[in-house]
Amino acid sequence: MAAAASAVKPPQLRAARVRKQSIIKFVILFVTLAFLFVPLLAMLIFTLRHPLSGRWSAAPWIAIFTGNGESLGADLTVLWQGLGTSLALSVVTVVLMLLLMVPTMVIVHIRSKALERAIEWVATLPLTIPAIVLVVGLGPIYRWLSADVLNTNPIWLCFAYVILVMPFAFRAIAVGLNSIDVKTLVEASRSLGASWPKVFFRVIIPNLWQSILSASFISIAVVLGEYTVASLLGRMNLQVALYQLGQSNSQISTAMSLLALLFGVVLLVALDLISDAMRKSKEGK
Repeated sequence: MAAAASAVKPPQLRAARVRKQSIIKFVILFVTLAFLFVPLLAMLIFTLRHPLSGRWSAAPWIAIFTGNGESLGADLTVLWQGLGTSLALSVVTVVLMLLLMVPTMVIVHIRSKALERAIEWVATLPLTIPAIVLVVGLGPIYRWLSADVLNTNPIWLCFAYVILVMPFAFRAIAVGLNSIDVKTLVEASRSLGASWPKVFFRVIIPNLWQSILSASFISIAVVLGEYTVASLLGRMNLQVALYQLGQSNSQISTAMSLLALLFGVVLLVALDLISDAMRKSKEGK
């Protein structure tokens, strides 16, 4: 009897432990999802229910998709201007970031681990510096650029945005470099007579596509959500336009903010799907 009891008890304890862990996981998942989705649901309700009269209406969404907000007392011209600027900034920022980060990180990864750590420290430094402090340092530079070199076009915010996205881009690209044996690939390619441009574009880059996409999508999300630098430097982007639009019609501004958040989610989902497709294609080969 004692032997039978001892044989039955451990599985029962394991089952109870599994049930307890399942309950804890469910509670954590529920709280996390509530923390993420309750504010989004509140934003959606706010866009559909008039805050004063309590009347339900889809007019703010109709105004966005038709491009006509005059009936609600809102001029959407500033919104489209800010959206166009942010999309252009996203493209230019991603291109500059990739041109700067990818060759530098590949060369340093091959040549010097000590220098790689130094570049990592520099690249992640913007995470520790508040945006307001960055603007204080960038303000005189942008005044000089606007007056003597370039102009006040918001597209030149790309230089500041490259600094802001560097920490995220560095981590994404570093993961890709650490997941492959770069030195072996380079030495094998060079021993077969490949030039450095061929090694870079036909050997290393194809193995870093997933990391490059990750860095690009994260950078786009950061640029679309940036407000402090553009506002304090007096430039127009999507978030500044949403703030100005909110002064005349907060429902349209909130609806557009929700669309911007959903666009960021779509980018992350697309990144996950593309990563899975690329991994399956490699496994198939």
